[in-house]
Amino acid sequence: MKRLAVIGVGLIGGSFALGLKKAGAVAHVVGVGRNPANLKVAMERGIIDATAPDPGAAARGADLVLVATPVAQFPAVFASLAESSALITDGGSTKRDVIAAARKALGKRIAQFVPAHPIAGAENSGAAAASAELFRDKRVVLTPLPENRRAAVEQVEAAWKACGARVSRMDAEEHDAVLAMVSHLPHVLAYALVHGVAKRNNADQLFSFAAGGFRDFTRIASSHPEMWRDICLANRDRLLQELKSYGNELGSIRKLIQKGDGAGLEKLFAGARDARNKWIRSS
Repeated sequence: MKRLAVIGVGLIGGSFALGLKKAGAVAHVVGVGRNPANLKVAMERGIIDATAPDPGAAARGADLVLVATPVAQFPAVFASLAESSALITDGGSTKRDVIAAARKALGKRIAQFVPAHPIAGAENSGAAAASAELFRDKRVVLTPLPENRRAAVEQVEAAWKACGARVSRMDAEEHDAVLAMVSHLPHVLAYALVHGVAKRNNADQLFSFAAGGFRDFTRIASSHPEMWRDICLANRDRLLQELKSYGNELGSIRKLIQKGDGAGLEKLFAGARDARNKWIRSS
């Protein structure tokens, strides 16, 4: 493609641009963002070649527009793109709310929007964290709309594949249900654990004794707070179901500990270990 517009030049948007540039799949990238300092970093790193004052201006003449802002900003971004004729995709971690916002703002132009979610990331954010390799061998889920032309979906799929991603397709409802369990819930748990430690009177002491296990489990608590605030609220119904289910699981473990049921604990832990090892071997 000749021109790519990236709305939100952070970890996801910046990595998408770098991945396409490395593959020789795009000639010119224009970026839009709220933070001038971040855009300066993006220019210095060669992630973008120019900036635009707003999404509508960036989309003029673009072959593809990637919306990679926190999802609460999507309605305003889509409104700014309402008159654009460019193909649009996104990197939002939720899909039902994103699609609803796109339908409301784009109206008859909804066929131009092909929803996507790259299931890849890091605990760091901003253009400084972007990497051309972020999506390599990572899964990207497309949730195409009935209105999408086949050629449009294939063009978006080709762009993600150019970044090295493994692309699959899923219904938006199923996507939000699945990601609530395996992505949104783990982030909430990590934030909750760190917050619980940080508010203790002896927090400094606790953190000083925290080792590899605590560090590994809580790594994602360093993720972008605004982004995860928006995700939790956008997918609240599914996330609340998973929090309830997880609470029940913790309750079962609590009962085993209270009863001193070592055999029961070992059986549960062994089952969890085997399930994780099987997943790791197949991934």
